[in-house]
Amino acid sequence: MSPSHRLKPAAAGVVVLAAAGGLLTAVPAAAAVTCASPTWKAQFYANTSFSGTPKRTACDSAINENWGTGDPPNVTLPKDNFSVRWSVTRDFGSGGPFTLTAEARDGIRVYLDGSRKISLWKNVSTTQKQTLNLTIPAGKHSLRVDFVAWTGAANVKFGYAPRTSATVDKVKPLAPTGVAATYTAATAKAAVSWAGNKEMDLAGYRVYRRAADSTAWSRIAVTTARSYTDAPPATGAAYVYEVRAYDKAGNESAGSADKSVTSADRTAPAAPKSVTATVAASAVQVGWPAVAGAQDYRVLRSATADGAYTAVSGWLSDTSYKDLAADLRQEWFYKVTARDAAGNVSVPSAAGTTGTPDTTPPAAVTNLKAVGGSWGNLITWDASASPDVERYEIISSVVGEPDPDGPEIVTGTSFNDWNASPYYQYGYTVRAVDVYGNLSPAAGTVVTRPRPAANLPVPQLTTGEPWDDRTVVRFTLPEGSSEEYVYGYRLYRSADPRTGWTAVGTLAQLGARGVVDGTAPAGRSYYYVVAVSRVGDYGEGAPSGVISVDRDTDSYTTPLSPPQLTVVRQGAPGTGDFVVDVKPAEADKDRRISGYRWQASGTACGSTGWKETAGETGTLTWRVYSGGSCRLEVMALGHYGIGANSSPAVLDFTVS
Repeated sequence: MSPSHRLKPAAAGVVVLAAAGGLLTAVPAAAAVTCASPTWKAQFYANTSFSGTPKRTACDSAINENWGTGDPPNVTLPKDNFSVRWSVTRDFGSGGPFTLTAEARDGIRVYLDGSRKISLWKNVSTTQKQTLNLTIPAGKHSLRVDFVAWTGAANVKFGYAPRTSATVDKVKPLAPTGVAATYTAATAKAAVSWAGNKEMDLAGYRVYRRAADSTAWSRIAVTTARSYTDAPPATGAAYVYEVRAYDKAGNESAGSADKSVTSADRTAPAAPKSVTATVAASAVQVGWPAVAGAQDYRVLRSATADGAYTAVSGWLSDTSYKDLAADLRQEWFYKVTARDAAGNVSVPSAAGTTGTPDTTPPAAVTNLKAVGGSWGNLITWDASASPDVERYEIISSVVGEPDPDGPEIVTGTSFNDWNASPYYQYGYTVRAVDVYGNLSPAAGTVVTRPRPAANLPVPQLTTGEPWDDRTVVRFTLPEGSSEEYVYGYRLYRSADPRTGWTAVGTLAQLGARGVVDGTAPAGRSYYYVVAVSRVGDYGEGAPSGVISVDRDTDSYTTPLSPPQLTVVRQGAPGTGDFVVDVKPAEADKDRRISGYRWQASGTACGSTGWKETAGETGTLTWRVYSGGSCRLEVMALGHYGIGANSSPAVLDFTVS
């Protein structure tokens, strides 16, 4: 008789074996036996009708017993005419084809969900066997095996197993359930887990992933476990996971419920390509094409191609940078890095270079002319033939004297010297300057500004009124002025007083106090008025002061406030420059300012005349010639259609 080694103790309180005279006696307990599926519940009866209370109830991992001519151990049963009933309820998952095998001496019957499938029910002296192939539907089902030992030897064996041949099993496993996916940014990994399938022929699981914006799945893992840790591309993109079960016949289930994660963005953008470095406008203009996914860029510079590169810019949203600090007399190399919104920085680009510096002076200007007029001397010339000319440098002074305020710089081919005094002969020298700072040979001319016609009053401008279709400039005459010799009044306009003036509008008749500019362009224009003589050659009198007018269809806002002035450097007399920084008043920080008009005057500064500088902030520089007092006057210039000019800010100081 073989021992029933697979019998497990029943749940607590089910069966109590009491020692009585050295023998184990099974005492039924009050509670029912519970055996965890797929363990069999075995019930032993002292009869062949499975009637009455079982003599013992236990849990059995398999049905495979050979008791010989004796009764089962650990239970009081007769040697003949006893029975055992095994039962189990389990989940078969997707079900499919199974094989049931039964053998016994004596009788055995097998039931599926109460329906008899095998019956070998007779008293025999040799073991009888039967094999049955059948399809078990998906889900939970109950199996029951009844065994009867009538007389003689007793043995019983039963098993059930899936058929795993690919030619037989065409049933797919069920899709896995309970799928979860979590992403940990610190490790840049996604943990995917799922509940186990119930199929007995399950071979394992396949894990699939796709980008959230794609429909194409990629199989990333095959495993028998119920979890998988993946490292999706750390691009900041969303990814979707699903799990599929597959069986031993190769059948693969449908996909599980999809679970999404968003990866951390640790992927740097591509390095910029085709970086160019071009010398232009006294600076190096660096440019590059935009990089996909980049938010901003940084420019690096080196004196050698393979040297150490140093950042020369902050992070730029544009795809260009003007390097104003580079010495154009040497070759420079530039690289650019790109940064995305997550802060990932690309490797530097390949280097772009300025090439060998140009040391050849540009060609001289030609056809230089000078004409004196009511408001200064107008100098014109034909442009230099050199293609890389950036600007022109003009030296102007009374003949025989030095230029009092240094060269004037213009970008066009004309210059109006409105500081020239009437009846003096002035000399002018013009030189072309290329982007590398090379100076052309000088071209020179002289001119005398005519003396204003005598006995004519000098108008005093009061307002400039921008209308939708014209600008009206109004003026007064000094008290006691006579108009005896006045024929009328002429209005002059300029977009930039340094480049000359044009007579505009209709000559205002005697007694008029306003002159109309019927062709006034949009934007800023400068004006002055002169009286025209009624005798002789209708010569012009001395010009009025200059007024600027911003013409727009919108109304003016309130005037700007005087700007803020900060002394940066004060050089020694005759050898150094006086430098003042200018910026908008705090009250104007949210208003647009086109630039500043300024002049310095006094015993230490001479007279610079009125100058202008563009931009919302600027630096004013002039030469200090001697000790004494100096006054700086600076007014903020309102932007076209936005606001009126400020009154001057005044800075008085003494040069020792």
